[in-house]
Amino acid sequence: MKLAVLGAGAWGTALASVYASRHQVTLWARDAQQLAALAQSRENARYLPGFSLPETLHYSSDLKQAISAADLLLAVVPTRGLRALLTTLTQAGNNVPVIWACKGLEPGSAKLLHQVAAETLPTQLPRGVLSGPSFAQEVVRDLPCALTLAAHDAAFAQQAANDLHDHHLRVYSSTDVIGVELCGAVKNVMAIATGISDGMGFGANARAALITRGLAEITRLGLVLGGKLETFMGLAGMGDLILTCTGDLSRNRNVGLRLAQGLSVTDILQQLGHTAEGVHTCAEVLQMADTLNVDMPITRAVQRVIFDALPPRQAMEELLAREPKSECGT
Repeated sequence: MKLAVLGAGAWGTALASVYASRHQVTLWARDAQQLAALAQSRENARYLPGFSLPETLHYSSDLKQAISAADLLLAVVPTRGLRALLTTLTQAGNNVPVIWACKGLEPGSAKLLHQVAAETLPTQLPRGVLSGPSFAQEVVRDLPCALTLAAHDAAFAQQAANDLHDHHLRVYSSTDVIGVELCGAVKNVMAIATGISDGMGFGANARAALITRGLAEITRLGLVLGGKLETFMGLAGMGDLILTCTGDLSRNRNVGLRLAQGLSVTDILQQLGHTAEGVHTCAEVLQMADTLNVDMPITRAVQRVIFDALPPRQAMEELLAREPKSECGT
């Protein structure tokens, strides 16, 4: 298979590296100098330092050239850049399937990414989303990983999952695009909350409670939007939530840890040097939840800490002080 990976951040580079072992892979990025450095050093020093890229990997900063002979496109750009990329692909006459592997809601519109794709890609073009518990630094080392590929077309979902299935990278298929995308977006918000809790020294009990109640929030919103319950209990839901809330490589968890230390969001993001989607997603998620009358107290607490300067300790104490209710209720 000829595969074009569009985006040379950590996740795009990791996927390109893995698939280059058995496919013809071209890694595309707008920055020609960045790609030239990658090709010369065989290392993405900014996003994946210390990992050697395969000699079989090809590089191109020319989008038309990168997609010209591809059988499948993997869009792995930051969420805020997906609309522009898909629009450019359509203008370039792309006629091969597109899978996006970014997570979040579109800034400003709060749209799920399949809605962005519906507005930018030709109607007949197969498309889907790849998501699940996955740290790029582990995937590029060929450590075991399992993901979910969702598409409205069940046959395409299965075929694309088979195409992207690898010895160390197991890919399951699904038709629940809404559920998979929502999980990938909101779990980042919950990871910030868990990082705050851990940074405040609230302990493992509090972390477990936040993860569990965070999953309840995601599920409540997801079911109202039309997602399937099994998705929230699976890799894209529970799996990715656990990883992002507990893993030391989680950028969003690290945002929470640093918020607990009293650092500003601006300083934190400058220190990280990577996108932490949960920072911007929390406001979009809360807007959606309020519109649909879905209660999301953890999301609201994170939003107030980030945008309203609510002290992290006060946010956690207010969550604990909420009126008791049935766990199985809303």
